[in-house]
Amino acid sequence: MSRIGRKPITVPSGVEVRIGEQNFVEVKGPKGQLSQQFHGDLTLTQDNGTIMVERPDDEREHRSVHGLTRSLLNNMVVGVTDGFKKNLEIQGVGYRAAIDGKTLVLNVGYSHPVRMTPVEGVMFALDGQTKIIVSGSDKQQVGEEAARIRRVRPPEPYKGKGIRYEGEYVRRKAGKTGKAK
Repeated sequence: MSRIGRKPITVPSGVEVRIGEQNFVEVKGPKGQLSQQFHGDLTLTQDNGTIMVERPDDEREHRSVHGLTRSLLNNMVVGVTDGFKKNLEIQGVGYRAAIDGKTLVLNVGYSHPVRMTPVEGVMFALDGQTKIIVSGSDKQQVGEEAARIRRVRPPEPYKGKGIRYEGEYVRRKAGKTGKAK
């Protein structure tokens, strides 16, 4: 059995989970509402504030989606209660970010500022001019938006300039050494 798939999901008070036909799950909480379709062969049972995910047999397909389903369902519950966030850092002389309404404006060495609007359910915030906070209730969307921002100017290996995740290690390379005579 999957160690992750066997763990029960605790549903905190104030969160409403509705399991529909063909394992269509809707989760409502203080931070929003999420819904997702899960594999139809798995059994999702809800009682006394916990949700259990069980598989019918030990077929390869059922084993592979057992832990995944439990993790995705847990992320939905955590997302509508606490939310998720990713922190990004901008490094480089003159590199900075600003917020114009909901739009993130990045000045990262191009001839023009790069404007990015978030998808529905994701918000951008700034901590100073060089720290970007991407937050929302859907973990997948938050990660995708953070990756989209990072792709504007990924960190380069010679000087380390660019946009990186907080705490990300950028392996540095030595530059040119000059002409030998």
